[in-house]
Amino acid sequence: MGSPDFALPTLRALNQAFDVVGIVTQPDRPAGRGRKLQPSDVKLLGQKLAIPLIQPESLKDSTAIEQLNIWAPDVIVVAAFGQILKKNVLNLPPYGCINVHASLLPRWRGAAPVQAAVLFDQVTGVTIMKMDEGLDTGPNLSQRSIPISQDITAGALFDQLAQMGADLLLETLPKYFRGEINLFPQDHQEATYAPRLKKSDGELDFNQPASFLARKVRAFNPWPGTYQFINNKRMNIIRAHALPMLAAQPGKRYCIDDKPAWGTGKGLLVLDEVQVAGKGRVSGEAFLCGAKYWIDDKERNHG
Repeated sequence: MGSPDFALPTLRALNQAFDVVGIVTQPDRPAGRGRKLQPSDVKLLGQKLAIPLIQPESLKDSTAIEQLNIWAPDVIVVAAFGQILKKNVLNLPPYGCINVHASLLPRWRGAAPVQAAVLFDQVTGVTIMKMDEGLDTGPNLSQRSIPISQDITAGALFDQLAQMGADLLLETLPKYFRGEINLFPQDHQEATYAPRLKKSDGELDFNQPASFLARKVRAFNPWPGTYQFINNKRMNIIRAHALPMLAAQPGKRYCIDDKPAWGTGKGLLVLDEVQVAGKGRVSGEAFLCGAKYWIDDKERNHG
């Protein structure tokens, strides 16, 4: 059970090591400017691998449960599926439902653990856990950690964790089947949550410190992205870095080293790559060459 590209390494690994009897993925959804129906990444790979699949709107659908019973899986592996499983599904396979989760549970339960880790942490990882009726609350089987580099985006870390999760799953499942793994209950008092993000969450608040805003730019890259408005036009901030030691007025625009910068609650947020609505991505230097309105010449005192 899975839908986005995070689940692809897991599906490939399972297909090489086991007999995958079926796939459950989300229905085709409208996407892009034309809002045409697009299949999930897992559906596309499943079709290439010639694995039977279903796309129920909900696993409450009796026909979906009927198909699961026909497939009669020994175990159900879940990776970024997008639905909470109920008891009738959790109890269907003899070995239960095993989840590949992109955090060190109980830290960052929920839908956006990778973004949350880039924003707040120095270390993250993957967890293989046995699912129960809660949201990422079941006991852990195994974990593997990785440091978060200072310049990595959530997108790049997402890809690393997807492959790490697949590798750890293949190491864990045989031991689990042989009864060689003890289940470790999570400490629920240590749990943190990373709720599903909205596009509006990407708006930058320049009263916050520049160092935090720079992490947010990386954490929300590629989605939902970070932005602010200038001259009533939306400016997407693709890459940025912080100069926390420079005094600045929050929300005021500056120029430093031929790049645009915004003042924050502590320091400057220097814009390395931006995209103004209706235009393509450009470097900070290129943007500044064509945006004479950014600041007055008399204010060019930081660079």
